[in-house]
Amino acid sequence: MAVKIKLKRLGKIRSPHYRIVVADSRTRRDGRAIEEIGKYHPTYNPSVIEVDEERVAYWLGVGAQPTEPVLAILKKTGDWQKFKGEPAPAPLLVAQPKSARPSFEALGGDDEGKGEAITQKKKADKKDEAAAESESTEA
Repeated sequence: MAVKIKLKRLGKIRSPHYRIVVADSRTRRDGRAIEEIGKYHPTYNPSVIEVDEERVAYWLGVGAQPTEPVLAILKKTGDWQKFKGEPAPAPLLVAQPKSARPSFEALGGDDEGKGEAITQKKKADKKDEAAAESESTEA
């Protein structure tokens, strides 16, 4: 039985997420897997790559063959170079934590109230009220 390390697609139509899995080479792309050994989210900026290094080393050691996309991922993480005994690549880009938006006070806002917003009544309403008052006094 030939074992491959390949990507299993998950997610919606235009937002793919992948799991790095070890599976029989004859199974479907999203079929049954022997073991899940990592995650890959290409739509995030920078893309998220999480790989269990010990399990990758084990499966490569027992003869599992990575597909081309998985091989590229393993080269980026440095697991392929460890397996082959080559020097490690440059470290991956890590996402910067987002800073909180500055508060209103930090931007120089003042707390003084400007007063309430009052909407003027229409002039036609005043005429109608005056006519209604005159009718009630006449009666």
